[in-house]
Amino acid sequence: MTKKIYVIHENDDWTVHLTKRLEELNLPYETWHLDQGIVNLNEAPPEGVFYNRMSASSHTRNHRYAPELTGAVIDWLEFHGKRVLNGSNALRLELSKVKQYTQLEKYGIRVPKTVAAVGKEQIVEAAKALNIVPFITKHNRAGKGLGVQLFYSLEALQEHLDSPNFEEPVDGITLVQQYIKSPDQSITRNEFVGGEYVYSVRVDTSEGFELCPADACQIGDLFCPVGEEPKDQMKFRIVENPHTELIEKYQKFLKENGIDVAGIEFVVDEEGTVYTYDVNTNTNYNSDAEELAQQFGMLELAKLLGRELENLK
Repeated sequence: MTKKIYVIHENDDWTVHLTKRLEELNLPYETWHLDQGIVNLNEAPPEGVFYNRMSASSHTRNHRYAPELTGAVIDWLEFHGKRVLNGSNALRLELSKVKQYTQLEKYGIRVPKTVAAVGKEQIVEAAKALNIVPFITKHNRAGKGLGVQLFYSLEALQEHLDSPNFEEPVDGITLVQQYIKSPDQSITRNEFVGGEYVYSVRVDTSEGFELCPADACQIGDLFCPVGEEPKDQMKFRIVENPHTELIEKYQKFLKENGIDVAGIEFVVDEEGTVYTYDVNTNTNYNSDAEELAQQFGMLELAKLLGRELENLK
């Protein structure tokens, strides 16, 4: 049987950018769209390299149990000794910001002060325990800025919780978190492929929290009008990262957690303190920013998968 690259995912719009690069490099591949399916534990998996790009926001695309199915598939693959990039531990981090923050701190990476809560009353108690104003709420299992709201008082939080605008997190866990104000209204996302640093992209956050760098985000996503802006006002721009000391810490964190491909985001406050607040193991890349800088994340990823396939015995 011919060895292949198997791409595990639940979003065709985000996967086509990778498959185009695999085709350019003439690499054999197959995509596994796992919003539904079966896992036959009585059979062995096919020969090849498996790359997981399951997203924590899959439920927003009506793929509620895609991460659970992916977890079962990856457990099956790993049981059989298959090479899985972004394997079971990477999936666990993708699905839990609590796990992200505890692991980041383990490697000396500063994260915003955070309290996790289940239940509306407990969310208010979490805000009291945090005791920092202003603060934000966000979903523990999320993407695209799900559930992110900024509050200046406990009263405003209570009003939100009592309103129809409150979104129940898919795993029930709401995070109450220190708000980090960026003086220039930006965050920086650092891309890693094969555990190696590729580039950093500056993201303009002046229009809201729901920002992802993929061109696909322009599909029904108000805060990502990527690709239709003048070049001098791009939301996403590849830049030099002045915080080089973080790159080594990020690489160690990724290696120890079995994460092969990721985007890690940080924000710098008014005092110049850097806070890392998100790890995205289903990373996407912005084509306008890449074209301008002539650096291409999906191409590097396709090359990595090609090398992994070549290395199979």
